[in-house]
Amino acid sequence: MTVKLTRRSALMATAATAAAATLGVSGAEAADKVVKIALEMSFTGADATSALRAAQGAMMAIDEANESKAVKGVKFEYVKFDDGTATAGQYDPVQGATNARKMVSDRDIVASVGPQMSGVGKAMAPILSQGNLATITPASTNPDITDPKFAAQYRPAGKAIYFRTVATDAFQGPNMANFMADKLKVKSIFVLDDSGAYGVGLADAFQAQAEKKGIKILGRDRLDPKAADYSAILTKIKSLGADAMYYGGVGQAGVKLAKQSYEIIPNVIKAGGDGMFGSDLLTGVGFPAVEGWYATQASPHVVDDPKLGNWTKKYTEKYKMGPDDYTVTSYDAALIIIDAVKRLVAAGKPVTRDNVRDNIQSSKVSTLQGEVEFDEHGDLKNKVISVFQIKQDKTKPLDDPSSQYKYVGVAPTV
Repeated sequence: MTVKLTRRSALMATAATAAAATLGVSGAEAADKVVKIALEMSFTGADATSALRAAQGAMMAIDEANESKAVKGVKFEYVKFDDGTATAGQYDPVQGATNARKMVSDRDIVASVGPQMSGVGKAMAPILSQGNLATITPASTNPDITDPKFAAQYRPAGKAIYFRTVATDAFQGPNMANFMADKLKVKSIFVLDDSGAYGVGLADAFQAQAEKKGIKILGRDRLDPKAADYSAILTKIKSLGADAMYYGGVGQAGVKLAKQSYEIIPNVIKAGGDGMFGSDLLTGVGFPAVEGWYATQASPHVVDDPKLGNWTKKYTEKYKMGPDDYTVTSYDAALIIIDAVKRLVAAGKPVTRDNVRDNIQSSKVSTLQGEVEFDEHGDLKNKVISVFQIKQDKTKPLDDPSSQYKYVGVAPTV
């Protein structure tokens, strides 16, 4: 049977189709509108497990939003981008830039969670700015990316597009220096970095504050992440009689440094930033060599909070591994993007990158780590640095950060 459409009925059908597309519903109960969120992490190389643990936090938030139909007429999808390469053995800023261009070219991607590493963030930010694509990093802490002094370099299009659910190294480095001076009573220290954007910036910030606190800086050196042997510099630290060693950097050099320092300077206090926090370090170094290291996280410590008990249980059952605090900051980053979309839909506004960015900027969202707000540059208003020390718990999985890193407390701000 052939049905003849009049011009009026054809126009009505076209209008109905257009309305359905706008609302995310179709003719008989049309499919939800797909909104994509990119997940940009270092899934290959020295920090792969930490990347997976964080990314799964965002994935869980997205899955929960879809299951509960948190935004009527919208289905969220995540698209994973890996900036780690086998050649680099860790994160690769060049790959990060390539990923940013791919993200910008996919018009269905309205925002991103990531990147994990600051070196990648520096490579991605200008591209994301030109593409007007907001990202919320749950882990990258180099302050330059959001510093208004460098706005022309990292946000050339003008608006803030790089947001954080963590504090920056402008707090992580100095606050740890305060902790080492005030709590550990360190009098002399040798400072190392791994030559990356994150490591150098963190070590610089730590060293400047350590000097202000009266800690004697016995030296500063740079490690080649691909080198196999750091014994020469460790022997030098031993000969200088340093109380402590501070390392700014991530796992590729950090694993080797921790192994070799256990053999050469076993009694020296050893500390680092969040690059020395994670299961990759625990498994790469092993006990007893990794025992005693101090590390920071640029966020409140909430994983052990009884209020998160059900959430932690759900995550562990879903992914067969325990979460850490950057799993939480990643989950919260996704929550904020979902909330931004939800507010747009409720207001009848189109879900565009520009509108999502504006709603992220104005966010005031209750999350697992507390209420999250951003300043005009994209930085988290609540700046807490948490201190941990590795102490082996043989009754728990040796690769579980929540079991093997013992919470010491919040690092002093002055």
